[in-house]
Amino acid sequence: MNSFSIGGCAGVVKRAGLKIQWLSACEGPNPFTRISMIKKSFNERCYDLLIKVPRGKVITYKEIAERLNSKAYRAVGNAMNKNPYAPKVPCHRVIKSNGKVGGFASGTNNKIKMLRKEGIVIKDNKIDLKKYLYFLPS
Repeated sequence: MNSFSIGGCAGVVKRAGLKIQWLSACEGPNPFTRISMIKKSFNERCYDLLIKVPRGKVITYKEIAERLNSKAYRAVGNAMNKNPYAPKVPCHRVIKSNGKVGGFASGTNNKIKMLRKEGIVIKDNKIDLKKYLYFLPS
């Protein structure tokens, strides 16, 4: 954790991918005594991207990894498997880059049911990427 001194009220601010925590109470002539900057985890950054994928669309593990300047496609899958924010962060919308549905923490059949409920057509465990793939804005 990187710390530096510039003041001190208790609170949390999020900006530019960093969580900034004010660690000390408001005291003294300068109300800003100490700030601690904590970088978001890989998983949290995956969830931040995924929450932008609308209902009825999908994104690939590869696309999420590339948006995070990484080739850790499997790590994206692990993040989805550990998603503590489901269903608000819709990990069922993440699929393989070949269009196959891929795994799901509560089973592939549940993932397929959820995707179909959103209007996504799945044939032979595959999704038409030309029709349903969502591209994250730059």
